[in-house]
This record gives sequence, structure tokens and C-alpha cells, in this order.
Amino acid sequence: MTTDLSHYPLLAQIDKPEQLRDFSQEKLQQISDELRSYLLNSVSKSSGHFASGLGAIELTVALHYVYNTPFDNLIWDVGHQAYPHKILTGRRDQLHSIRQKDGLHPFPWREESEYDVLSVGHSSTSISAALGMAVAAEKENKNRKTVAVIGDGAMTAGMAFEALNHGGDIHKDMLIVLNDNEMSISENVGALNNHLAKLLSGSLYTGLRESSKRILGSIPPIKELASKAEEHLKGMVVPSTFFEELGFNYIGPIDGHDVNGMVDTIRNMKGLKGPQILHVITTKGKGYEQAEQDPIKYHAVPKFDPESESLPKSAPSLPSYSKIFGDWLCETAEVDNKLVAVTPAMREGSGMVEFSQRFPDKYFDVAIAEQHAVTFAAGLAIGGNNPVVAIYSSFLQRAYDQLIHDVAIQNLPVLFAIDRAGIVGADGATHQGAFDLSFMRCIPNLVIMCPANEAECRLMLSTGHRYNGPAAVRYPRGTAIGVELPDINETIEIGKGLVLREGKNLAILSFGTMLAAAQKTADELDATLVDMRFVKPLDQALISKLASTHSHFITVEDNAIAGGAGSAVNEYVLANQLGTKLLNIGIPDEFIKHGTQDEIHSELELDAQGILAKAKGFIAS
Repeated sequence: MTTDLSHYPLLAQIDKPEQLRDFSQEKLQQISDELRSYLLNSVSKSSGHFASGLGAIELTVALHYVYNTPFDNLIWDVGHQAYPHKILTGRRDQLHSIRQKDGLHPFPWREESEYDVLSVGHSSTSISAALGMAVAAEKENKNRKTVAVIGDGAMTAGMAFEALNHGGDIHKDMLIVLNDNEMSISENVGALNNHLAKLLSGSLYTGLRESSKRILGSIPPIKELASKAEEHLKGMVVPSTFFEELGFNYIGPIDGHDVNGMVDTIRNMKGLKGPQILHVITTKGKGYEQAEQDPIKYHAVPKFDPESESLPKSAPSLPSYSKIFGDWLCETAEVDNKLVAVTPAMREGSGMVEFSQRFPDKYFDVAIAEQHAVTFAAGLAIGGNNPVVAIYSSFLQRAYDQLIHDVAIQNLPVLFAIDRAGIVGADGATHQGAFDLSFMRCIPNLVIMCPANEAECRLMLSTGHRYNGPAAVRYPRGTAIGVELPDINETIEIGKGLVLREGKNLAILSFGTMLAAAQKTADELDATLVDMRFVKPLDQALISKLASTHSHFITVEDNAIAGGAGSAVNEYVLANQLGTKLLNIGIPDEFIKHGTQDEIHSELELDAQGILAKAKGFIAS
């Protein structure tokens, strides 16, 4: 797909930021306008993250204009907003391939470009990384600058505050740009604030401040008085002294869509010593009315017509596993007054919108704070509630310590509804749910369930919810298969698998939604097919029985082979000297890049054809 660059006369001349810096500052607004139009045109044809990038256009232009990237370090938190950055750093003509197999990575990625300083996928890591780079730059002594861009949502995570606390303490030269698109403080933006930001970041003010500190610093009473006077003065004209208390010089808020105003302020701040905070106010979806009005809906979009007032409606289809979970949650809340549900800022993705509206007193969004979410749920359980933590597989990694210490050791009845387990697809290595079975399986007291379809998912959620201890149900991204759903009160016996097909010699032990692909292999090879359902506790009695009549076992899972469900079978077979030959099929020992789920499953030979080919080779060996 090619884009007619004649519509973007200035942007067409920018293949790297050096060329952007060749333009006069008066041209930056036109460049910003062209960049916004190009992003809209490209993403509408290719799909991808959308509203965040529209809101960061002018900020991206200003940062690359003032800083000498890639020599200077520019770090983006998460990366949903980094499409304009990719366009300005040599990837303009490849933007249409973003999130597609062998195309541009959906987030900043070190392997892709020297301008991508930090590979990112999950939020709130930028300040910590920037602080490390700032320390390294000081040791290097080449006057290399470091800038981190973090959103107000990402600032809700504990890691961001840990980094701020450390950064203010060690006092290295760095700039943190707080990209704030929260509408509630938009009234703080205006000519006065922009003027004050330039004034407070300018050489006159900072020179007076620093020289006063030097002159008065040796006289404690006067130093204290001067410090209080400065704090009082700034408290009258800026929104908060919070960052100042942490040791950062705070400037802002300023209009994040005034590219020239930002260039002036950032240029002033570039020369300041010590840790700096620049607070910019932006509008998510800026320049495209529909995205401005509904930035959540337009956060990530399919292909769409920019002239249309709405996104295309997908054809009626089967419900997603997230919807299955959300419906179960609502129905269970109707009969269990002690149910409470916790999410770390993933209400829409986890299928909890209806629940949050119908049961607001039972719903807790703790923001991007996965560690807090798990320990908060532990506290709820100690208090006699029945908490459900809805969390993505790759997000649960952040709360591993809390899962062990605060839930499992204390054997608390917390249910983990783990969405996006297995291969996720277009978001790539940072989002693939490849490791949850491996990292959970070694934890005592934890029951781990893998549904093969939506009926089992519902049964397992009910089973885990009624279990008097920690339990986890892991299910994939995507749609269910259309089977009839059981009643909300139905449960299953813990630790029992199901033999779905009786065969000879070969037994296929399937964990989770790989069952349908494994079914075809079982039919063609006349193999026994087992829906194992539980990774922990493992159905050891069934495995022993099968080993007495089958010479070969194949385990199939959408999880890393290393330490996964198949490894649990291996351990039992070897420990009991059952003598059965074993083949584990799953995700290999590598980080899986982006592509559709079908593309990745095919490439990894985790589809029906790949499983059959591996099974034939295994039997013949």
C-alpha cells in the first residue's frame, strides 16, 4: 500500500529527525497538521492504535525538534502514542504494515530502529529506564540528554512513583514529560499558564533561583524562608507542588497542541540541571472529532472510513471469552452478595463494562497497579468477601510476588480470571500470554484450570469461585465456539480430566482451547483424546490408567513448553516410571513476535496441520 505524498509536501521531506530540525520553527505547525492527516489516512486503511497517537502529534514534533535524537535518549512509555514517532524516524512508508506479521512492531522496539531506545509493551517503565540512562549519560560525559514521555494513566502505577522517588533523590539531569489527557484539568490550560511555563523555565527565573540558593544557602533561617517563599509563589501559579516535594522542578501545565509554545518551553528546560517535570495537557484523538468524543472506542481501530461518523460494525459473531466472563460475573453477582471484582484498568478489555454499571459497589478499578490489585483482593478475601481478579496473562506477571505471598501462602479464596492466555496476536511479544501456566504451576495451594470451550470456562469460573482457596481460570483472546452454556450453579470436580475419544497406542492430552486442533489428529491417527481441564491438580489417576494401555503420550497446550502443563505430565510419568514415550507440543523457548493468532499458530505448528505432522513424526521415531 502506497500513500500519495504530494498531499504532505513538508512531511514527505522528513525521513529522519535531522531533516525536521532543518525546518524553521514557523513550519512546525504545518508539519504537525500534515503528520496528523497522514496518521489518520494510514491507520484508517491498515487498522491499529489511533487516538493516543493523534493526541501526541505536536509533542512528538517538539521533542524531536529540540532534542538531538537518536544521540539524545527519547523514551516512550507503553508506545500506543508512538506512531507519530515512527513516522518521523524513517518508518513513514512502512506504517501501513504496523501490527501485521513481518511488519512494523506495534510499539517502540529496539531491534527495529536506533530511535527506539527502550522496547515497551506494558506501561509505567519509562521513568525507571530513563533514570538509568541519565546515570549512564553522566558517566559517559558527552552531554547526552534523556527524556521520558509518560501518560497520566501510566503514572498510577507504583513503579512510576518508585522511579520518581529515586530520581528526586539522586538528582540526575533528565526530563519527564507528563502527557496528561484527562479532561477534568483542561481549564488549567490557557495563555496565562503557557506564559508562566515559559517564564518559570527561562534563564532569568532559573538563574535568579540558583544564584539565590548559592548566596542564601549558607544562612539556614534565610534559606528556609526563601524556600518557603518560592514554594508559595509557585503554588499560586502552578497546579501542584507534589513533584517539587519529590525533588523535581515542575513546569506546567502547558497546551500540548501548541507546538511552538512547547518548543520554546522544552528548549528552555533542555539546559536546566537536575530532574525536571514538564506537564502538558493534550486531547486524546485530537483533530478527529469522533476519536475526541470517544477515545476509548477509538483507542485501537479496525480499517474504517474517516468520512464516516462511526466505526464499521462487525458481522454478528459468537461471543468472545471476555464476554463469557463478563456475563458470568453479572449472573454470579446476582446470587452472591459477597462477590467483588477487581481490574487493573482493563474494564473494556476484560468484558466488565456491564458489571461496572450494574454493580458499581462491587466493582473496583485500581488503575494500572497489578501488584496492588492482587494484594487488595487478598485483603477483600480476609474481610470475608469473594474477590475475582480479572487480569490479562501478561499483566499477571507483574503481580507474581503478590500472587505467592499475599494470596497463595495464606490460602485465600481469590479467583483469577486470566484473559489473553496463549498466543494473543498483533500486540506481539510483550502481550503473548505464553508463561502463565509455567509460572503458576510451581505455586502451592493454587488450582489451575484450562477450559477447552466457553461451557467449560463458565463451569470453571463457578468452580473456582466456590473453591475455598486460590484458583485460576485461563482463557484465550478471541471468540468462543458456540456450545450451550451451563447453569450458573453447575460446577465440576476438581482435578478430573475427560476422555473424549478412545483410541490405541497414542494418547493426546489436551490442555485448554487447543482441543479442537488436537481432535483432528486423534481422529486421523485413531488416538485417545483427553480434555485434561486441570493443570493443577493433575489427574494423576487418569494418566496412570492411560499409561498402562498406551505407549505414546502427546501433550498439547497454548503455553510455553518449558515448565508448562506438558512438563507436569513429564514429571509424573518419570517419577512413577510409567515408561510412556512423551512429546510436548506448545510454544517454543523464544519470544513470539506479532501477527494474527492463526498466522502465529500455523508458524509454530500449533494448528491442526502442525500437530498432526508432529504426531506422525513422533510415532514413526
